[in-house]
Amino acid sequence: MLDRVDRMLMAVQSRRAAGETFARLLGAEPAREARSDWLGADGLVMSIGESEVELWEARGPGPIRGFVERWGEGLFAAGYSTPHLDGLAARLEGKGAAFTREGDRLYIPGTTTAGLPMVVSPSARRPRVGPVSFFYEATNSLDSDWRKVCDRYVDLFGLDPRPFSPIASQRFGYEGTLTLFDPDRLDRIELSQTFAERPGAMRRFVERRGGDSLYMCYLETHDFDALKARLMAAGASLTPRAGRIEDERDGCWVHPRSLHGLLLGISRETVAWSWSGRPDRVRPPAGG
Repeated sequence: MLDRVDRMLMAVQSRRAAGETFARLLGAEPAREARSDWLGADGLVMSIGESEVELWEARGPGPIRGFVERWGEGLFAAGYSTPHLDGLAARLEGKGAAFTREGDRLYIPGTTTAGLPMVVSPSARRPRVGPVSFFYEATNSLDSDWRKVCDRYVDLFGLDPRPFSPIASQRFGYEGTLTLFDPDRLDRIELSQTFAERPGAMRRFVERRGGDSLYMCYLETHDFDALKARLMAAGASLTPRAGRIEDERDGCWVHPRSLHGLLLGISRETVAWSWSGRPDRVRPPAGG
């Protein structure tokens, strides 16, 4: 019942300051102001590619204030969309799954999933803004068995497992699957099980958070070279997929210290299919 990764929600000290950062580094543009009684926060919604990023600043007690006080600024929840919001709400209710409905969105806590706070909104199509194309992934870093978590998500959200693509990384010490919602699109939840005997950044994050958690997110860009140059000019801390960042043409990671606590992966157009089950779809970078 999920069709897109359509937004990310950040918990920040100042939505204005965070908005300036996302505009400068990623070309995001202010779309509207928001307010949530359930979050106890005021938000600045930024257009970023075809997606949105919501920058939430606490105005009183609530989940945003609690997050910032415990963890500092960072990625609060992953946002997905569905064409059947009422149907999904009924499905979750029927399964006894906890969630909170506020207006036209469902807030699903990590206790319902596997440490992956989610916000589900009605499906919407937006014009592309800036050098980013869209968000396509949130990473659910796991201590739990990824197979059991996968089964739970299939059951909760009515996902079709046929497009799912297995993943494993010796470099980062995880294994799991990509729950692709559509065989022709990259939108998914990444399930990455970490292991105590394979120490690495993701495993350390899982241990700090006390288990299953929301780790990071990924976006695609239709002009990686220009976006990389923009990030470097802004002084962002970047890690290349391989070699030197000056020579990188496929993708990189932006360190959380550059984006108000958000670990962000960036891949150029189509390259994510190389680890998403369809390497035949990968096209070479512009200019060879």
